[in-house]
Amino acid sequence: MISIYTDGASRGNPGPGGFGVVMIFGALRKEISEGFRLTTNNRMELLSVIVALEALKKDGSSVTIYSDSKYVVDSVEKKWVFGWEKKHFKDKKNSDLWVRFLHSFRTHKVKFVWVKGHASNIENNRCDELAVEAALGRNLKVDHWFEEERKKENSGLL
Repeated sequence: MISIYTDGASRGNPGPGGFGVVMIFGALRKEISEGFRLTTNNRMELLSVIVALEALKKDGSSVTIYSDSKYVVDSVEKKWVFGWEKKHFKDKKNSDLWVRFLHSFRTHKVKFVWVKGHASNIENNRCDELAVEAALGRNLKVDHWFEEERKKENSGLL
């Protein structure tokens, strides 16, 4: 069983953001983080899960994902995302990431566990540190899809 802890952060919403991941399999441990110049907290929460799933080397892995994001956990555990998919994510934010998530989700056996953020969970707290550090970093990546959608919204096209 692989345990994955994830967290996302943004300094402003939208604003510079980042995500953090801690993956544990037996004695093996891997940390992943990345920062973006303009994004949202929900995008970073979801992207952390996606990146973790995409980092798994074997399809069909049994995974438990621990996240403090009700947005992500409830969307999957309450099966909302599957209804959104049937409607082609019409009027749903972050559809690009949800499509990407479902692809990775379906290649593994994934269980979600919601954890209280900023509480006593050591690994979740580490993910928060990684996410905040990434959001504050230099050479932040561009969240192209988000920035394009934002331009459309601001120009009145959406």
